[in-house]
Amino acid sequence: MYKISKTRAFKAALLSTLWMGLGQIYNGQWLKGILYASFELILLVYFRKPFLRAMWGLWTLGETPQQRVGGKVVFQGDHSIFLMIEGLIAIFLFLIVLSIYIYNIRDAHGYGRIRDQGKNVMGGNTIYKALKTNSYPYILVIPASLFIVFLVILPLIFGILIAFTNYSSPYHLPPKSLVDWVGFKNFINIVKLKSWSYTFWGILAWNSIWAIIGTFSTYFIGLFYAVLINSKRVRLKRLWRTIFILPWAIPYFVSILIFRNILNMQFGPLNQILVSIGLTRIPWLVDPFWAKVSIVIVNIWLGFPYWMALLSGMLGVIDKEIYEAAEIDGARAWQQFWHLTVPMLLFSTSPLIIMSIASNFNNFNLIYLLTGGGPANPNYVFAGSTDIIISWIYKLTLEQGQYHMASVMSILIFIFIATISIINFRRTKTFKEEDLL
Repeated sequence: MYKISKTRAFKAALLSTLWMGLGQIYNGQWLKGILYASFELILLVYFRKPFLRAMWGLWTLGETPQQRVGGKVVFQGDHSIFLMIEGLIAIFLFLIVLSIYIYNIRDAHGYGRIRDQGKNVMGGNTIYKALKTNSYPYILVIPASLFIVFLVILPLIFGILIAFTNYSSPYHLPPKSLVDWVGFKNFINIVKLKSWSYTFWGILAWNSIWAIIGTFSTYFIGLFYAVLINSKRVRLKRLWRTIFILPWAIPYFVSILIFRNILNMQFGPLNQILVSIGLTRIPWLVDPFWAKVSIVIVNIWLGFPYWMALLSGMLGVIDKEIYEAAEIDGARAWQQFWHLTVPMLLFSTSPLIIMSIASNFNNFNLIYLLTGGGPANPNYVFAGSTDIIISWIYKLTLEQGQYHMASVMSILIFIFIATISIINFRRTKTFKEEDLL
């Protein structure tokens, strides 16, 4: 019985391996087998040459550049980036077809084993009913999965592949010129070339400092106002919460542009007030140090209401008996705050703090709208004194056409943020306690 079972299942699987659908036909499932066989036939007849062309394009990125005579295009040539995208799409489609091919083999083998057990193989109506009842959720998931593959995963892989090419202005910019694969050369240049290395490490240092200061300054100022509002001595708590939440309610970019005018060195009202009381003007957005201070100040204004609202709600649910027990033990108010309130809040909000650090690390809007990455730094390559990695990437792509280096920066920033976030998430007590549940 074992040999018969193995032989029939093996024959069905082997036939479907040689040609899709043959195993189903062998099992007596004619309609399913004909559909599978027709599918493979259509692929081989109509899509074999386009697939091979796409693989050639992905491997070579084109061989014939655009030809011009007197500034006029006489031969279009190969477009390296289009060829790369077409190759990626072809690979994803190939993987989908490969999954269907493997499923076809498993399906033939499974129904072959059913035949070996002396049972009848399902016919067309039975298969339709089984699909309707058992596979309905999977059928609904397929469109969403395809959207994720082609609108999320494919662009991500395309961005990664750019880092291994010389896709840049002015000498390797399609359609005028071809793009070539260069391997890890761009990653090596980040370390080896002094100009790129100095810029990268300088921006990364400021980016890290800014992310930490920008997060904890808003956190503790928000905590200060939350404690203040929740104090028994403060009346009209709802009114004060409403007033302090207004900076967060105003559109982000509007507040930043207003602050940019307020901090203007020559005409800003803040410097006008300083001059009127006999003080000198402060170069808020002109001097590198003061520009960074300005970014932190504006971020505090924009960010503290969120933490204030969050922490205010958390303070209201802390068990009062804990403080009563602390008072009995002789703990003063400030001791209760630092040894009870702060640790409990940090414990509960540590995942949010980590996420906020990652968010500030990529806070493009604040940097670009307030300082534009300036003031200029002559020692940096295509970057200013207050640029962070994400704003530098923006300049490398849209302003300078250095797509290959921008892609390298994107990969490095992802690795850096992901590593730091995962390590901190794993070390937080909240995460450890969730593992015990």
